[in-house]
Amino acid sequence: MYQYHTLSNGIRIVLSHTTSRVVYSGVFVGIGSRDELGADEGLAHFIEHTLFKGTTHRRAHHIRTRIDGVGGEFSAFTTREETCFYTISLREHLPRCVELLSDLLFNATFPEAEIEKEKEVVLEEINYYNDSPSERIYDQFEECSFGQHPLAHPILGSKRNVRHFDSQRLRRRMEQCYTPQRMVIAVVGDVDMERLSRLCERHFGGYTRPGSTGPDLPPRTRPTVQQFDLHLHRRTHQSHLMLGCEAPDTYSPDKLAFALLNNLLGGSAMNSRLNVSVRERYGFCYIVESTFAPFTDTGLFFIYAGMDHQAEQRVLQLVRQELERVATTPLTPRQLQQAKQQFIGQMMIANDDGVGELENIGKAYLAFDRVDTLEQERDEVLRLTSDDLLRVAQRYLQPARLSTLLYS
Repeated sequence: MYQYHTLSNGIRIVLSHTTSRVVYSGVFVGIGSRDELGADEGLAHFIEHTLFKGTTHRRAHHIRTRIDGVGGEFSAFTTREETCFYTISLREHLPRCVELLSDLLFNATFPEAEIEKEKEVVLEEINYYNDSPSERIYDQFEECSFGQHPLAHPILGSKRNVRHFDSQRLRRRMEQCYTPQRMVIAVVGDVDMERLSRLCERHFGGYTRPGSTGPDLPPRTRPTVQQFDLHLHRRTHQSHLMLGCEAPDTYSPDKLAFALLNNLLGGSAMNSRLNVSVRERYGFCYIVESTFAPFTDTGLFFIYAGMDHQAEQRVLQLVRQELERVATTPLTPRQLQQAKQQFIGQMMIANDDGVGELENIGKAYLAFDRVDTLEQERDEVLRLTSDDLLRVAQRYLQPARLSTLLYS
């Protein structure tokens, strides 16, 4: 299903061949917010915003119209461990997408006038998250969980940092970090691998910047996940509750079992245990959901719920009951079969979205230097037993391990 190639300079390519005329292409760089310290916090996200503002060959207007003009899309995202720039286009426009991606990554000029305008955009983005308690609580939970570790830093950075970013700092960061050994090119579509390899060699193969691990690029170290119980008073119409704990990392053999448990507890389906017990049975919440975020050296699990102030303690009690239930009561054969069937179905549907598959294969190839097929992942899920899930739940989901953050 997947084909691989390595360019002469070490940049890796992974291709997922489909029969669609629509092609998704992206460059994943193994640098995120956890790789920043002090005054550099927020740089990866700011580069994501400003890379589109000009190159030695194009002004910002020409960059915008290069893909938009043929009906395509150009976007980017930043996480704590990687940055991605990607395009969506018809198959015949893949060459212009690949050429533009290489131009942005290797020839960005970061014009000062454009940077000053984009600072206002990012500052408003920070304001948006700070003004939305249902968004802010996620960042604050991670800040409390990871303490002084770089994983605690908000991806957007601070207003103070954003105001002091300039062209020189952005270019230096690109030279340091956007190096061939940290890059993966991922493509999803009806594309011939030999043709794709030649195309990428032409536009990416000549890039040989060695990079640096200078003093402002911290080595990745494993954090200690801290436990806390924090109640903050906010002037909001709702109370916002988050509970969570440490979870398996990206390389853990428990990762897939934990992902299934997360889906069972608070996944997107209406029959998730938390949705049934808190929303459907009592009507306490509009949203109650759980999230599993694996990183390369640790993981985090959290449950979010928004409810009326009067329902805080009852919701907290119901959530704890569901966690205790999954950590003490094995699934019956029927429950196990249903949980697997639902999880596999959601995996398949998520992967049917081109952007979703692009993200999956790009991140997987960065982390593992390979991509497991959906069939391999399905078979691994099918091999899980009720005892496997109980063991993983008992290791991670004991109520006594939980941290709590409450806005009310």
